[in-house]
Amino acid sequence: MKISDFIGEATEYDKKEMLEERRPRSWLKSVSAFANGIGGALIFGVSDEEILVGLTDARAVSEKISETIKTKMDPIPQVIMENHVEDEKEFVILRVLPGQETPYYYIADGNRVAYVRVGNESIPADATALKRLVLRGTNMTYDSVVSSYMLGDFSFTKLRSVYRMRTGTELSDSDFISFELADESGKLTNAGALLADDSPMRHSRLFCTRWYGSDKASGVIEALDDKEYNGSLVSLLQNGTEFVKNNTKKRWKKTGTGRVEMPEYPEQAVHETLVNALIHRDYMEIGSEVHIDIFDDRMEIYSPGGMFDGSIVQNLDTDNVASKRRNPVIADIFSRMHFMERRGSGFKKIKADYRHAVNYRSEVEPLFKSTPTSFFVTLYNLNYNVPVEKMLIDPEKVAIDGKNVAIEIAIEKLNASQNTIRKAIVVFEKMGIDGIFGRSDIAAITNDSVTAAGNLITKLKNAGLIEAVNGYGKGKYKFTGPKE
Repeated sequence: MKISDFIGEATEYDKKEMLEERRPRSWLKSVSAFANGIGGALIFGVSDEEILVGLTDARAVSEKISETIKTKMDPIPQVIMENHVEDEKEFVILRVLPGQETPYYYIADGNRVAYVRVGNESIPADATALKRLVLRGTNMTYDSVVSSYMLGDFSFTKLRSVYRMRTGTELSDSDFISFELADESGKLTNAGALLADDSPMRHSRLFCTRWYGSDKASGVIEALDDKEYNGSLVSLLQNGTEFVKNNTKKRWKKTGTGRVEMPEYPEQAVHETLVNALIHRDYMEIGSEVHIDIFDDRMEIYSPGGMFDGSIVQNLDTDNVASKRRNPVIADIFSRMHFMERRGSGFKKIKADYRHAVNYRSEVEPLFKSTPTSFFVTLYNLNYNVPVEKMLIDPEKVAIDGKNVAIEIAIEKLNASQNTIRKAIVVFEKMGIDGIFGRSDIAAITNDSVTAAGNLITKLKNAGLIEAVNGYGKGKYKFTGPKE
């Protein structure tokens, strides 16, 4: 590989024309920042203008680099040294791997400084960044840290109510300890404090605004609606969802056998985006909050904190991003309540929800953007500036067609988890509104046991979605619509 190819492929790198032996901090700060972040590389023998100058004695430079890292870094990061020859010139490539014992400090001349990467620079970590590194180095996360708040001093009515509704079981005091929401002495973890009805974490807030027009300075009316919410994370999720519902519209279009509803934003995409914004935000960022900004043509959701591993989402294939959780305790309790899945990438699900919309076009593909300290998701209005008569409806996406409204109403009445609701939708999409099916059919469609399929049938019957039919054998059902 040529140096130019390496520079083009490297996510993080610095160039040094020579090894500055008397100014080791000039390059060791990059070693510290790379080890404290996602890794990176230093290339010795290349000027700032990317001219391949070369080194006089690459072997001697390698030895000096190795010796300096051992004496002026604490702890010593893992590095890989390569001597490279190109155009008859010698170079040294120092690869720094992401460290597990953060923070990695530069120590010399009475200094002990940990560096982090911001853009193309390596700068000293501030107090908040240093706390993050200490937690990472001790294999802890912010939400698992025990707070000074006592479990007995707070109520959890909202959390207990939603947990019971979505799981069918009560949330006991012992569960608070099992789920790491409190410790054995009765002190809440930060996760527990964030889930209290009157959460003491005042920086955990949600700001929602429906702006007039397509920017924040229309010059006519600034905002059509705005709300500020605080309290339990469960309440923030519910309030945010309700705000979006109240400030967006739903179209419908007639088809040959009924009508198709076309919301401005796919409901599940909005839900997934808001869940991710609340669960994966950086709660160590004091003075910031999650924002929902709705414009005529789009919705923007902002969350404090960039990607947990320090990467930049614009540089990634969002269809293949591994799920990494900044707040695993919070994520676990939300998973137990079926607000999110334990595995899988939220990016991929958000994009899939858009692509399954009947009026999806490539120009409304969701947009993800991050910086080291911020994360933005832009969801585009599927109906913006598109007359209803010109909307193209892919017949393959209208699986239920004429009775989709009745199905939607009935599914809303299901007292079940999101996972169960998704399975119900899949069943009707596969079987159609006239399909006849039994437990074995559902088991094959949902890849569940026959017993689980029977449980789903019971819930569908109670919600009024299906009814038994005769003449097809015992235990056969078909769609019927919701009960009055």
